[in-house]
Amino acid sequence: MIQGFLDFLTPPDVSSAPVVARASAPPPGYARAGEDAPRQPDVLFERSARAERYRLTLRKDGVAVATIPARGTEREAMVFVEQHRDWLERARARQRLRPRAAEVWALGTQVLWRGEMAEIRQAVAGERPCVCLAADVFRVARLDGNLRPTLEAHFLRKAKVELTARTWELAAETAMEVKEVMVRNQRTRWGSCTTGGLISLNWRLIQAPDTVRDYVIYHELMHLKEMNHSARFWRRVEEVCPPWREAEVWLKRNGAMLGL
Repeated sequence: MIQGFLDFLTPPDVSSAPVVARASAPPPGYARAGEDAPRQPDVLFERSARAERYRLTLRKDGVAVATIPARGTEREAMVFVEQHRDWLERARARQRLRPRAAEVWALGTQVLWRGEMAEIRQAVAGERPCVCLAADVFRVARLDGNLRPTLEAHFLRKAKVELTARTWELAAETAMEVKEVMVRNQRTRWGSCTTGGLISLNWRLIQAPDTVRDYVIYHELMHLKEMNHSARFWRRVEEVCPPWREAEVWLKRNGAMLGL
């Protein structure tokens, strides 16, 4: 199925040079996907039968991925990477500066919740231990140890209710025919949609501001009209969500706080 998606770590596509030679073994610091590779390869090469041109992306772990089109070669891909080495280094520098969430959540940890940083606080004593994030209260098994798995499970349950309801609401507002809404644990996308009317959303959007959450939903709804990211698609997004640019900036700056 064709899917519309958000991709915030990819530079603009650049056409490749003509393919003129087969690839030799990659030099040190390069690795092929699926092969034994250095523990921290500088660039990982992946071949895609669907890709029409070379592409360079940066994963959240700092590893660059060079996508090779069906008729491309690793040698040409290496040249492409070196041509965009400056972009790659700038992207890595930006990535290092992005705020990241704490790995372990305990009482006193600051967590991004509904668009604001909130401290995990102990709730009023009761029969079972509970913690607060702003005005929301969550039950936990115990107050010591890592609270993150328990709280994220609560977030997922809330997201399945709230994000689903909001999607149906905005679908009615925009007169878009949606067949199904799913809230999932996506690791690389904020949302996606299919030509069949299935909207999938990342549960972590419940941690984002309402305006950002709505932008992602509008974005996917407009893909039901335009399954691409053409100028016409962005005009449709502008019509239903004028502050979409600010929302994209927020996602780029704060996505790492949510694990993307």
